[in-house]
Amino acid sequence: MKPIRLILSGGGTGGHIFPALAIASQIQKEVKDAAILFVGAKGKMEMEKVPKAGFQIKGLWISGFQRSLSIQNLIFPLKLIISLIQGYFIIKKFKPNLVVGTGGFASGPILQMAQWLKIPTVIQEQNSYPGITNKLLSKKVDTICVAFDGMEQYFPPQKIKLTGNPIRSKVGTVSAPESSKQFFGLDPNKPTLAIIGGSLGARSVNALISDHLDFIQGFGLQIVWQCGALYYDQFKDLKKEGVVIQPFIYEMQQFYSAADFIISRAGAGSLSELCSVGKPLLLIPSPNVTANHQYHNAMALEKKGAAFVLEEKELKTDFKPRFKKLVTDTEIQKSMEKALKALAKPEAAQLIVNEMIKLL
Repeated sequence: MKPIRLILSGGGTGGHIFPALAIASQIQKEVKDAAILFVGAKGKMEMEKVPKAGFQIKGLWISGFQRSLSIQNLIFPLKLIISLIQGYFIIKKFKPNLVVGTGGFASGPILQMAQWLKIPTVIQEQNSYPGITNKLLSKKVDTICVAFDGMEQYFPPQKIKLTGNPIRSKVGTVSAPESSKQFFGLDPNKPTLAIIGGSLGARSVNALISDHLDFIQGFGLQIVWQCGALYYDQFKDLKKEGVVIQPFIYEMQQFYSAADFIISRAGAGSLSELCSVGKPLLLIPSPNVTANHQYHNAMALEKKGAAFVLEEKELKTDFKPRFKKLVTDTEIQKSMEKALKALAKPEAAQLIVNEMIKLL
């Protein structure tokens, strides 16, 4: 097989960035001397997260098209043209033999340019309802790796491969819960609630926890809480004995290992990790996403007995009884753990890399 020179592109949120990082890590494991370059959007979180993970990244001058009237939309065509030109020069200099997109507007220009230059392309769609970038790219892409059944209604059926969503390599690695709790400065022998509202944070989840701190701790729980960089200044003063609050947590292996119970948003990438982790789970899907896909993703887990789901409109009335059941009913805890593990696809990154290698 010829040497792999791979461009990976995707960004805007962790849901697009972390699958790309998982694919890159898997390639490094399997292919010695693989050359990997990331392409993202200037000013977005991938420009920080990707170098922190040890990979090189180039930024395009691109942003999403707003669904409401916006001045940003007036300069969108200019940004797109400039990003396509930037993509052309990046490709000509790096000379990739494969370009992979994991969604988000950052991946549009570089994959489009790769298609025009006859370089093989792959997209990896995390959600049950694809974003507009992947829908547009799918017409000319070579392979489409998906995590849900029934994607034929959005993509050309002959290109679809059901692989699952790749998760960060360390997430599935088991480490001792006691040492992970100590890592966050918590009591190693106390049950712990881990809260994650997505990579950017979640206002309603943060407000819920803030309002119910005493209630939660009344069950003898300590808390490790990723509130998101946007909200850290608002909630950091709630830190106290047994309550750890951080804007972002890079050490997700430690975070998941420390958890006895988890409250989370329902982004597709997060759900793939949570299935592998297999801890009793309460999901609060974001209503502010395309086609309400977080709700549909979350309900797929609840129907299998793998999680409790609360919509934001139900939080005031239903959070306390549902949370109490989660943390006190040991039979439900055991059945959730079993159901989550049954849904896990730990080999997803391997399956995606297999599909990539076929194109070479």
